[in-house]
Amino acid sequence: QVQLVESGGGLVQAGGSLRLSCAASGRTFTMYYMGWFRQAPGKEREFVAAIRRSAGTTYYADSVKGRFTISRDDAKNTVYLQMNSLKPEDTAVYYCAASSRLVPTIRSYYDYWGPGTQVTVSS
Repeated sequence: QVQLVESGGGLVQAGGSLRLSCAASGRTFTMYYMGWFRQAPGKEREFVAAIRRSAGTTYYADSVKGRFTISRDDAKNTVYLQMNSLKPEDTAVYYCAASSRLVPTIRSYYDYWGPGTQVTVSS
């Protein structure tokens, strides 16, 4: 079992920044990827970014590439999502997830999910 808890969400103006954190506990060593997904009202949950635990390889959705950065602190068992140049369309609930599969961008391949944190970007 893996437990995930997100933090760092909030309200920010367009052009601003936020850093989300995801604290992981449990059998995290069995997971290949840690990822961030988001879900806006009335929309499907979509992939945002992922990082491979061992190699640190990163993947990003086209919509956030160049603005968001995913990173990890293995000593703290924490994954971060630095979000810069935020836009109103980034407004969503952001979820941290952990996957034991080797495909980082597919939602259904993630085994564990956090409860989510709300990010609201005002125009």
